[in-house]
Amino acid sequence: MANILLIVGGGIAAFKAAELIRLARRQGHGVTPVLTDGGSHFITPMTLAALAESPVYTSLWDLKDETEMGHIQLSRAADLILVCPATADLLARMAAGIADDLATTLLLATDKSVFVAPAMNVRMWQHEATRANVATLRARSVTVIEPTEGEMACGEYGPGRLPEPTDILAQLNLAPSSSLVPGEHMGGVDHIPSASASLRGKHILVTAGPTHEAIDPVRVIANRSSGRQGFAIAAAAAQAGARVTLVSGPVHLPTPGGVARIEVETADQMQAAVQAALPCDAAILVAAVADWKVAASATKLKKGDGAPEIRLLPNPDILRSLAKHPDRPRLLVGFAAETDDLLANAAAKREAKGADWIVANDVSGDVMGGTHNHVHLVTASGTEDWAEAPKSAVAARLIARIAEVLSKT
Repeated sequence: MANILLIVGGGIAAFKAAELIRLARRQGHGVTPVLTDGGSHFITPMTLAALAESPVYTSLWDLKDETEMGHIQLSRAADLILVCPATADLLARMAAGIADDLATTLLLATDKSVFVAPAMNVRMWQHEATRANVATLRARSVTVIEPTEGEMACGEYGPGRLPEPTDILAQLNLAPSSSLVPGEHMGGVDHIPSASASLRGKHILVTAGPTHEAIDPVRVIANRSSGRQGFAIAAAAAQAGARVTLVSGPVHLPTPGGVARIEVETADQMQAAVQAALPCDAAILVAAVADWKVAASATKLKKGDGAPEIRLLPNPDILRSLAKHPDRPRLLVGFAAETDDLLANAAAKREAKGADWIVANDVSGDVMGGTHNHVHLVTASGTEDWAEAPKSAVAARLIARIAEVLSKT
């Protein structure tokens, strides 16, 4: 079990720290809270202490603690440090290397893995200064847990909300490298590799979202893909140190930090962008590419003209073409979204397309628009059933597996 040093920043989302402590303790982890001055305006030390069953540290100037160099001991005793919520101010001070209170001094003194879970107004999150600070922290191997999109306490809507505590815990490397993540059992399934697996020096190509195929100048054939799983994978690859190219269909999602995004609309455009991005070490084709395009009308079709005849034409098979490309990636991963015969169809797709792995998921429910996913990893050696998890956790697990393979080849 892990010892988590939890730094609680000063934002309205600080109230979620209490639930995070409760869930972490239920899983058997130890939590030592550090409450910033700003955080104390939203949650009390007594609340955190009662839930963590641990003293709460608030000051760099505590005579007893600092006589014993308490901030150094705290930073060394933890297995990892989590900043939750991480405000824009706290991210900026971390990026600048400022150490003017207990929290920032701990962060500068630590030699352990650091995770930050930002939470702030959408405009603050999207501001160039914040994005630059986040990029700086990622370059220093800080893992940034992307905020979610939703309604803010201020009434605005967009990315910047703190993820739910269950989702945050799912992204932490809470198990020793030789053991399983809590709740998993062997059962013929490989253990989850360490989240510290590195992709430094590797180029990872990801496709995400739907494609839109024009029927006429105002109508398209589309699908319900939200792009969330692909964007989560791109973010996880960047956090592992990779150079990431994300080819995205039409979605309204913020670009993960450290990711180069190429926006396309049609399958033809996506294929061209994918081939232009080669060579790469691994390609993860998550996008829900339309199987057909339309011999589109140059002018808008009119209702009064009766039901139009729409002629469908086949779209390029991006996965198959990539498998046969002279610059084929060392690891080629496809996705199979099915509503029936999931594993049989996924295995057949892997063989027919020439992919190394297929990630199969049943999309008969709300998966394409939801936040969680239940997938199966289909490889040449068999099939692994991964428990349902937030899409961010699925992404982290997949990227860890990819890093494990690429490190051996």
